Amino acid sequence: MNTKENAPAKEKNKLGSLFKAFRKYYAPFFISIILLVASVIFTILTPGTIRSLTNEISPVGKEAVNGTFAVNMDNVAHYALLLVAYIAIAFLSGFISAFILNTIIQKFSKDIRRQISCKINNMPLDYFDTTQTGDILSVITNDVDTLSTSLQNSVGMLVQSGVMLVGVFIAMFIACWQMALVVVCSLPIMLIIIGLTFKFAVPLFNKNQEILGEVNATVEENYSGQLVIKAFNAEDKKIADFKKKNDLFGTILYKSQAIGTLIEPAMKFVSYLTYAAVLIVAGLLFANGTISDIGVITGFIVYVSLFQEPLAQIGQASSTIQLGTAACNRVFTFLEKEELPEEGEKKQLLDHNNIRGEVEFKDVCFGYDPKKLTITNFSGKIKPGSKVAIIGPTGAGKTTLVNLLMRFYEVTSGDILVDGVSIKDMSRKELREVFGMILQETWVINGTLRENIVYNLQNVDEKRLQEILEETNLAHYVSTLPQGLDTEIQKESALSAGQKQLVTIARTMTENAPMLILDEATSNVDTRTEILIQKAMDSLTSGRTSFVIAHRLSTIKNADLIFVMKDGNIVETGNHDSLMATGGLYSEIYNSQFN
Repeated sequence: MNTKENAPAKEKNKLGSLFKAFRKYYAPFFISIILLVASVIFTILTPGTIRSLTNEISPVGKEAVNGTFAVNMDNVAHYALLLVAYIAIAFLSGFISAFILNTIIQKFSKDIRRQISCKINNMPLDYFDTTQTGDILSVITNDVDTLSTSLQNSVGMLVQSGVMLVGVFIAMFIACWQMALVVVCSLPIMLIIIGLTFKFAVPLFNKNQEILGEVNATVEENYSGQLVIKAFNAEDKKIADFKKKNDLFGTILYKSQAIGTLIEPAMKFVSYLTYAAVLIVAGLLFANGTISDIGVITGFIVYVSLFQEPLAQIGQASSTIQLGTAACNRVFTFLEKEELPEEGEKKQLLDHNNIRGEVEFKDVCFGYDPKKLTITNFSGKIKPGSKVAIIGPTGAGKTTLVNLLMRFYEVTSGDILVDGVSIKDMSRKELREVFGMILQETWVINGTLRENIVYNLQNVDEKRLQEILEETNLAHYVSTLPQGLDTEIQKESALSAGQKQLVTIARTMTENAPMLILDEATSNVDTRTEILIQKAMDSLTSGRTSFVIAHRLSTIKNADLIFVMKDGNIVETGNHDSLMATGGLYSEIYNSQFN
């Protein structure tokens, strides 16, 4: 597996792609921002009210009457109610803003998951050949969740902090420009701290998400390969391999989090120094008469707190923001991968009720690596209704040939024709409706046995379904199940390897496609069952053009045409008798099975 090819793309910033994908939510987002700004404005108004309230109850500047200072309780009540109103409006505006923002972020995350799901189904197979399954799963699960959490925790906070900084900055200069200058002097120091944190932590967070993908890939590999691991006593080796990657992940996570968390105490230290400096300047200004009332100082202390709070929030959320940025890069790098070309404009070219089944390969060349061809100048013509067997040593190109026929991969050069129509001109959907395919790799889903056999078909005749169960030797097994065909099965435990293969054969027989591809269709069944299935296969392939790949040559002796492949080329062609008489590669392979 090759995961290195994606490394350069992972370093690219995908925030532009994030904004583009978020466009449909701009309207509610701006409503949320307007409410958030309103919340900030009313929050900024509170220090002025506190100043007025403080002056009402403060003795400074007031004359004592009979040893006491007069307090206008009507004014106190007025300012107190005004303060409560400002706080209540700020709270309600902030709450509604957060509700709207969190709702659209969750919907956006749902959209991203849906896009990824569609993306997977539209990706070419070579992507899955070169990318670890666990890494793909990590993007779908961990990275999308991380991006969602980061957006939820940081977007509103960043907007609120930005508006708060600007608003409080203006309010401080209106209240007392001398003390405001003291606060401004602390701003560059805080920005330097935040900038240095981002500079050193972002690469670590990017690496963190990449290593997390590798850890997940290792877990998935160990899970799916438990039988082999136990059979070869490789538990200790696998544990050691996982520990190595997990330790690396832990080390990088520790470093990134350590740098991210250093920002909070550093910001607090600067904040305390700022408070001290402001109080010293305030005392000097009050002493020389520049400030005439104590309310200015109490109100300004609240301003300082409001000014420092957004910077502290940004600092505290920096690790979440950085982790979200890394996750964003991975998610949108995946979403921007090249997909299979759209084929919506292609019309149906074949009459599916009258498929003749003629197939022609014309100078086909193909290589998984374009610089190294696996199949070179392959040509051959198959008559309608023929049973074609493809044999050859491992790596000769047998499965590759049928993969090209199904357009799982595109030919490098040359062409393949079905009933005289180039498969390049046909849509993949139409082509795959023409062929039924039984693969060597069995695949069943978690669901009922009926759902596994019927799969993507609708309104399957029950009588025909029972006939297929008989023909595939599944009828007895189904009769032992508590709910028969409607019994739930688990793909890993409920069926043996042979039974899984019988299910895949039954699935193809149910599809009843006009042409067939059988790639080692009986490799996982015993000899007795193979004989029974072979009869069903003979019935199924009768009158249909079929391609059969099999290592058990006894199953293809009755083929109309046998292609013997070696190194991507057809080296012998004929039926069983003629090829045996020739005494070539086919004869050598056939005899080797009985020596």
